[in-house]
Amino acid sequence: MQDLSTADLNLINQSNFNFEPILVMLIFFLAFIFLVFLILRIMRKYLTGTRYFKHKVFLVKLPKEKPEDDKKDFSVQQLIEEIAKGETIFASIGGLKAQRGFNHWLFGRDDHFSFEIVALSNKIAFYVITPEKDARYIEQQIHANYPEAVIDEVEDYNIFKPDSQVMAAYLKTKRDFIFPIKTYKEMGTDPMNSLINVLSKLDKDESLVIQYVVRSAFGSWHKRIRKVVENINKSGSISIGIKMTNPGAQFLKSLGLVFDYFAPSKKPDASPKEIKKLTVVEEEMVKHIEEKNAKAGLNVNIRIISCTKSKEKASIYLDNLSNSFSEYSNFSYGNVLVRLNTKKQALDKQISDFIYRRFNESHSFLLNTEELTSLFHFPLKSTETPNILWLTSKIAPAPADVPTEGIMLGTNVYRGVKKEIRIKRQDRRRHTYLVGKSGTGKSVTLNNMAIQDIQNGEGVCVIDPNGDLIQDILDRIPPERAEDVIIFSPADTERPLGLNLLDYDPAYPEQKGFVINEMIGIFDKLYDLKATGGPMFEQYMRNAMMLVMDDIESGSTLMEISKVLADENFRRLKISKCKNQTVVDFWTKEAEKAGGEAALANMVPYITSKLTAFISNDMMRPIIGQQKSSFNMRDVMDKQKILLIDLPKGLIGEMNAYLLGMILVGKILMASLSRTDIKPEDRKDFYLYIDEFQNFTTNSICQILSEARKYALNLIIAHQYIGQLTKNNNTEIKDAIFGNVGTMISFKVGSDDAAFLIKDFAPTFNEYDLVNIEKGMSCIKLLVDNSSTRPFTLKGIWPLLGTKHPQMAERIKALSRLKYGQNSKLVEAEIKRRAV
Repeated sequence: MQDLSTADLNLINQSNFNFEPILVMLIFFLAFIFLVFLILRIMRKYLTGTRYFKHKVFLVKLPKEKPEDDKKDFSVQQLIEEIAKGETIFASIGGLKAQRGFNHWLFGRDDHFSFEIVALSNKIAFYVITPEKDARYIEQQIHANYPEAVIDEVEDYNIFKPDSQVMAAYLKTKRDFIFPIKTYKEMGTDPMNSLINVLSKLDKDESLVIQYVVRSAFGSWHKRIRKVVENINKSGSISIGIKMTNPGAQFLKSLGLVFDYFAPSKKPDASPKEIKKLTVVEEEMVKHIEEKNAKAGLNVNIRIISCTKSKEKASIYLDNLSNSFSEYSNFSYGNVLVRLNTKKQALDKQISDFIYRRFNESHSFLLNTEELTSLFHFPLKSTETPNILWLTSKIAPAPADVPTEGIMLGTNVYRGVKKEIRIKRQDRRRHTYLVGKSGTGKSVTLNNMAIQDIQNGEGVCVIDPNGDLIQDILDRIPPERAEDVIIFSPADTERPLGLNLLDYDPAYPEQKGFVINEMIGIFDKLYDLKATGGPMFEQYMRNAMMLVMDDIESGSTLMEISKVLADENFRRLKISKCKNQTVVDFWTKEAEKAGGEAALANMVPYITSKLTAFISNDMMRPIIGQQKSSFNMRDVMDKQKILLIDLPKGLIGEMNAYLLGMILVGKILMASLSRTDIKPEDRKDFYLYIDEFQNFTTNSICQILSEARKYALNLIIAHQYIGQLTKNNNTEIKDAIFGNVGTMISFKVGSDDAAFLIKDFAPTFNEYDLVNIEKGMSCIKLLVDNSSTRPFTLKGIWPLLGTKHPQMAERIKALSRLKYGQNSKLVEAEIKRRAV
């Protein structure tokens, strides 16, 4: 070996001297990089753990009723097709671009969604929580696959109570994410049944929640699975194929520090027998791995929260729920879901992550859309688990041509779009009909309509058999309309308003016959004269009324009917003043001559017994005993006044309420028919509201429905069930309503009524919808430009429209009493004077 020169040695020494500082600097540099990444990691953990997830909470409800052609049990194929609807929603999330960049790496991603099944207050509800920016997108995706779903943005729910004990846990797949769990396509039944059954068995103050927080995964997972399958096929070993795709193994292999497991296939001396082959089970496993890779993937957190009064019970519920996920375990060639041991992690942190829907990457795992749909989907129509919060009835959109003018009936909310529903003036002339059970919202709708009419300066009459409707309207009457108000309240015995049942306008002689026929119809309805009185009562009653009404000066009220029958001298006086020879002949040739006074005396008690209940009543007598009515109905209509008729049955009695109500309805009809002396274009609309209208109408309502619209009398009538319209198999009133009414509104009704009404509301709604519609909601068939629209859903207006003026209401009452009422003592004195 040749000797080194002194210069060469000096160069080597110099080289050795300079190498050590460089090595030290390299170590310090690596340490610095490590420290920076450690600090960033700590910062990221802190920032992502405290970052608020700006979100919207949606409650999703689906109808329970199956379509008519699907009443039978679901086949397996139908079940799979129904569940697969939910997979499209997750596919749309998986198709979103995953957030990238340093900002999202440091502060955490906020593009995750939460799907939650909540058992609270004995109800199982399905919630979807979305980022604010993606809320509309998810709504559209849900509606695209579940057209009948109702998605309501709601306030966040709260399962926690001050004295409750809370337990929480995470679930995660045990093996590598490439192995699939069992899905709904392999089960043949709805896999969520067992989960929901656990949620349905809670006491009132207990709650359970399953929370699935999901987000789109980076596409690199597809590449890894393809590489795993490739390595498995090359090596003939699943374990080797997986190990060689681990990030650590890939890094070491790139440095040449890992043996090449694929070498045997390349050795020239290797025989085919030396290459390991996959077993049948392993081949099936590889097939399922490839199938998982064919669909979009999502990163998932699964949390379960239990809240009860005792820690032991909360733990039991948590165990039962986590054990129910074992049905997804794919033991043969897949993965299993296990409950993580999180005892070391603070419970407060788990609860905080649950409340704020944070995505915890340390407990994250990957599922494809099929797997995730198996774990969460909206309830199927075939699901029989109790306590699920179903959509009670279908929600249908309003047609595009609904009016933008007229009074507002309510709103239609469909897929987040709110539309005001109004009805035009000309369409109201074809009348409005409301039907529904007590407490479903009919009175609220009547109230809002009447208040709007009053505010618009219209003429209005409201007949209220309960009293609440009148009070609500009084509280909202504008001060400028105080002078227009007439309050007819029989319960006010100090200053009663007069209502002469036999009163008519002599300028319209035809009204006399109308009044008599109406009175006969009223007593027929009150006492069922066809069954108890026959033609004899009608003959004597009709002629008695005609005799009394022919001379107004000597008295022509209901009080005189009994007197003309029982008092011969008074009858003689009336006969002497009667100008109707037919009536005179009846009393002189038939009633008196047929059997004399003795025979007439036998007939009198039978007739007067029907009147005594009213004329001997201390409350009714001052009302019906006044010769002159306190207000003229034609004047009320033409001058667009506000007539509020307060007939609370509990205070004045049913018979009294019905009698007065029917008389007033008859007088309104009579006044409207007298408008023939006004040109049609000059007739001002008058709106008659009648709650429980079947109690206040005779067959004359048929004439109102068919003819009164010509005279601008517009009815808004409401009652509880259709059976109220039929008496003794007489369907005349029912036929008149459903043959003439323009706008029909159905609130919640009974099954019999639904079977009848479905003829008008099909095919948009079925019987199930009409029976189960929620309180305050209704199905409406609106008349628009004299043509019926397709039925749709109407949501009532609450709270009531208009500004309340409680003090003004009391002043209006006082003003009406002074203007139209009479002192009861003076009225009684006048009645006694006429009785002498």
